[in-house]
Amino acid sequence: HCLTVRAVCRREIDGDRGSGYSWKITLLRNYWKSKVKQEWLSGKYSNIHSRNSLPEKSMYPMDVDTWGEILEAELER
Repeated sequence: HCLTVRAVCRREIDGDRGSGYSWKITLLRNYWKSKVKQEWLSGKYSNIHSRNSLPEKSMYPMDVDTWGEILEAELER
């Protein structure tokens, strides 16, 4: 599972591991973030017309760099 999450959240996983977090804690800290980030990066939310159109689990606290990745992906579409 950690390798799957790392495929989407490499910077976050490497940062947590570098900070000494175990794989278990790293997975718990990043699992839902990776799910939401993958959906944003895949373009699932590219044509949303209002907040009410977003599914319940479409948001997750993410840092500026993560939102930058998502915005770059949107600009490339």
